[in-house]
Amino acid sequence: MLPTSARLLRLLSLLQQRRAWPGADLAKRLEIDPRTLRRDVDKLRALGYAVHASAGHGGGYALGSGPSMPPVLLDDDEAVTLSVALHAASGMVGNLEPAARSLLQKLGQMLPARLRDRATAIQAVTVSLHNMAPLADAAALTLIAAACRDHRRLRFEYASHEGAITGRLVEPCSLARLGYRWYLVAWDVERADWRSFRVDRIRSPEATGSTFEPSEPPGGTAAYIQQAIAIAPFEHRIRLRLQGSFTELSARIPAWCGVLEAETKNTCILTTGADSTLGVASLAIMAGVEAELLDDPPIAAGLRDIAARFARAMGVGSR
Repeated sequence: MLPTSARLLRLLSLLQQRRAWPGADLAKRLEIDPRTLRRDVDKLRALGYAVHASAGHGGGYALGSGPSMPPVLLDDDEAVTLSVALHAASGMVGNLEPAARSLLQKLGQMLPARLRDRATAIQAVTVSLHNMAPLADAAALTLIAAACRDHRRLRFEYASHEGAITGRLVEPCSLARLGYRWYLVAWDVERADWRSFRVDRIRSPEATGSTFEPSEPPGGTAAYIQQAIAIAPFEHRIRLRLQGSFTELSARIPAWCGVLEAETKNTCILTTGADSTLGVASLAIMAGVEAELLDDPPIAAGLRDIAARFARAMGVGSR
């Protein structure tokens, strides 16, 4: 039998791994009898851990939430994963870096040498470049996430791309992240339509006392947010027929580039948008495959002019 202190740590680790444990399974894992297990559970409760017990045949134990944050036991892979994730997340959410740095320091002091080398390798060799893009505020992000989960209406001020501020009352559906950007998908109550909002442009979010029945946009949240990000905000929209299978093209064309749909076994349709003809041309070039412009949009003449300028630059037709 393990010494009492070591056994308590082992018991705590087991309770943190699963929602509930049958008492017989725990006793077997710890190589102790049920009476000793009950005493060990009482000791954990005395230390502040909320361990719930269920009686009757097949009864067992479950670790619940208590009034304070107790120590959390991590295995080797979990500790390394936490360190790497904290380092990455601190550069993707505003005002998160001080807390992440403090937590990484605490984690580094507790890790054994073999894990400390693994966990700190990325930080030791990574140079952090200044991110010019505005980041979503951590407090606002967590408040919005809670409103989505609890189906509570949100009220906030929203800054448009041009800087105009408008008041919004929404029924939040879910959050979506693309690179450094966080987006809120929500039903706009006053406009009676679905909308997407960049979280870094949301000001003074406040959850109201009103709840609502959850729903999602037609086609699903993922499809809606992809279209909202890649197409809807832009002045010009085009469709391109690309040569290649959906599997091949979806692996090389980023989600923010547009909405990609399979047309045939060897062709796909990319619906995309940009604020200028040069932007549209750049997206077509980025696809990296033969492309056919569909629908003859109003900017077709501008695209042909860009193609002609490239041809002249390359000396095509000059000989």
